[in-house]
Amino acid sequence: MSNAVSNLLSILDLEQLEVNLFRGQSPKSGWQRVFGGQVIGQALVAASRTVEGRHPHSLHGYFLLPGDPKVPIIYEVDRIRDGRSFTTRRVVAIQHGHAIFSMSASYQVDEPGFSHQMPMPDVPGPDELPTEEEVKADLLPLMPEPMRTYYQRERPIEMRPVEIGRYMSRDPMEPNFHVWIRTTGRLPDDPAIHQCVLAYATDMTLLDTSLMPHGRTVFEPVIQAASLDHALWFHRPFRADEWLLYAQDTPNASGARGFSRGLIFKQDGTLVASVAQEGLIRDRSS
Repeated sequence: MSNAVSNLLSILDLEQLEVNLFRGQSPKSGWQRVFGGQVIGQALVAASRTVEGRHPHSLHGYFLLPGDPKVPIIYEVDRIRDGRSFTTRRVVAIQHGHAIFSMSASYQVDEPGFSHQMPMPDVPGPDELPTEEEVKADLLPLMPEPMRTYYQRERPIEMRPVEIGRYMSRDPMEPNFHVWIRTTGRLPDDPAIHQCVLAYATDMTLLDTSLMPHGRTVFEPVIQAASLDHALWFHRPFRADEWLLYAQDTPNASGARGFSRGLIFKQDGTLVASVAQEGLIRDRSS
């Protein structure tokens, strides 16, 4: 297991303070605010620690204030409902006496039913794309400074973008972005860990997708970008340490906000999750 994956699992392993109260830490990464995916993942861990025998099928969260990476985050879980088929939890993340994130999550017993799905897009597989080492060797010198810093850092999630050329151009592109993702090391077999890791990863590229039609990226210093909300639906079992295609699109941008969606597929074409997010994308140069 890589050090980055080990650190991620440590970050997601919350300390229990009381029956419905948990404490999470942030990595010492140098970021000025807490990564949104970390808060989503930790909130899902907190909720799941209060549920037995059921798996989450959906979560809906709102980012309220920027998180402070220098102090712990307190997660307070409200056990809204324990029904025969569904369980509902509400989680509030607190720092400095204020809520920075709120989330509702729903859990369901396993049961059979109707089944259909959208087909997976026809894009190159991960083995047909440059590895991160090849990207670093060939493309790093061409990348803007924020992106070079990002790629040079050891990270728990490996990404192989299909449309990698967008980061070397300011030309507007089609409103679709496809990225293969997986952890950089093997994870334990517990399905809850894979769900929480995927929740962490889904916040990494989704907001950036909303800038593709404008030839811009969140790596530009003049772009102020921040997630406003995040919704995630789990459909079928998966492993986050195996390649997953994150197929994203952006139906709309207006009012300094971008809206993006994502479908997540296993390599065999099985749809395992869906995502939606709206975020702030403000051009501070205008």
